[in-house]
Amino acid sequence: MKEITRINHIGLRVRDLAISRDFYAQLGFKFLAGPVGPEPAAIVEHPSGVNINFILNTSADAPLDNILMKKDMKYPGYTHVALEITDAKSVSDQLENLGITITERVEFNGAKFFFIRDPDDNVIEFHQPASS
Repeated sequence: MKEITRINHIGLRVRDLAISRDFYAQLGFKFLAGPVGPEPAAIVEHPSGVNINFILNTSADAPLDNILMKKDMKYPGYTHVALEITDAKSVSDQLENLGITITERVEFNGAKFFFIRDPDDNVIEFHQPASS
């Protein structure tokens, strides 16, 4: 469909709005609104235009375990979001200064990318293309 122009937002189910809001604020996301709507959701946005809707309906007894990232069993579904960056070393240093653990680093054909986990065990990739 040629009418699709970009991703509008990412829906991300979280346990605790305050904890997620604080974590993503460290990455530069600004709180816009919420909770709003029937789910309900809260909205944060990065100055780059990346928009995340925190979905606030997590079951109270849900384990803190991202089943999509299990090593042995491979479940279908979205596994991570990749945020494009211009300077992998700078971002890596900033994350480490914030006390955020980088779980994996990869270099492939000139591209550099690394991964972190948010407070709900969701995977975030930071990706510097080979051309940057």
